[in-house]
Amino acid sequence: MRTILYTGKGGVGKTSVAAATALKASQAGKKVLVMSTDPAHSLADAFDTEIGSDPREMATGLWAQEMDHTSMIEDNWSEIQGYMTTLFEWQGTDTLAAEELAMLPGLDELFGLLKVRQHNQEGLYDALILDAAPTGETLKLLSLPDHMSWYVEKIFPLQRRAAKLVRPFANRARSLPPLPEDSVFAAGQRFYQAIASVEEILTDRESASVRLVLNAEKMVIAEARRAYTYLNLYDYGVDAVVVNRLLPDSVRDPYFAGWREAQARHMKTIEGSFAPIPILTAPLYDREMFGLEALGALAEDVFEDAEPLEVLFRGATHDIVKNGDGYDVVFQLPLVEKRSVDLSKKGAELLVKVGNYRRNILLPDALARLSAAGASFEEGALRVRLRDG
Repeated sequence: MRTILYTGKGGVGKTSVAAATALKASQAGKKVLVMSTDPAHSLADAFDTEIGSDPREMATGLWAQEMDHTSMIEDNWSEIQGYMTTLFEWQGTDTLAAEELAMLPGLDELFGLLKVRQHNQEGLYDALILDAAPTGETLKLLSLPDHMSWYVEKIFPLQRRAAKLVRPFANRARSLPPLPEDSVFAAGQRFYQAIASVEEILTDRESASVRLVLNAEKMVIAEARRAYTYLNLYDYGVDAVVVNRLLPDSVRDPYFAGWREAQARHMKTIEGSFAPIPILTAPLYDREMFGLEALGALAEDVFEDAEPLEVLFRGATHDIVKNGDGYDVVFQLPLVEKRSVDLSKKGAELLVKVGNYRRNILLPDALARLSAAGASFEEGALRVRLRDG
């Protein structure tokens, strides 16, 4: 099953683009489900009709779904929530407050991603289009399996065995906190395995892609660039960038001249940051884009002759690899001859220029403190060395 995840800064129009993608794919004869993992439930607004927790048919071959977080909690979190509530109550927290504290931040969005696993297992659709939460929340969720893996594989089994030995004594000593039952550890293991399987689905670059939606605005572009770097780090394939709400050529009023110049300037930044990834565009419309007719028009502008379910780009524009006491940022440039390299770094921003090739990327926070120590060409790749000091 083809899976496409749309993310971007809040308010850039990713819900409309996700819905438009699903509509265009269904019009080509595919059976498509578009699903929102965002608790804001804006997908119903895009279709201008009510959408429930079960897939609802919007048009021929097109279904839409929003999350029922109550049932997702019951299926995936109830045992863990029960133990955490008991632990907070032991510390003197009010029962209602304890139940709220047991719902960790980001769980709503995470439960939405777990639905990806369910739909892939059921195989009822040709494609699943995900309207994900804003970029920051989505990146945290997508990186969660990597952050949890060491703990779950190394420490978790030790804690489980220790709790089994100590539990009888702790139950008789009221001064000690309640220890989790074995069923709680089992539920935690199942939960980790579920989100790890979602990672496997979304990192399969032949069947899954991430698409970044942004506007031609400085802060939005900065967040999208940072998101792209993090997605590369965790091996998620970005196959397209959608620039939404560009001023159309038909707008000639001098009032918008400054805005048009700013958008043209920002488009150069976008092209320098994401090329050769395809950059799709959509204009600023003179109406609100909701309902099937408007979504169809949006889809035509975004994709034109492109097939919305195709993998539009394979590979990564750059890789970050550990090398000794630092890191190398590797750019694949097989056709570029060895020549002088214009290299500069300011804070988290790395600028590389080789001939007509220009790349401008934002580095992760862990690399922002490192200095650019030089660059070299090796087997068709430009390696920029980042070292401490």
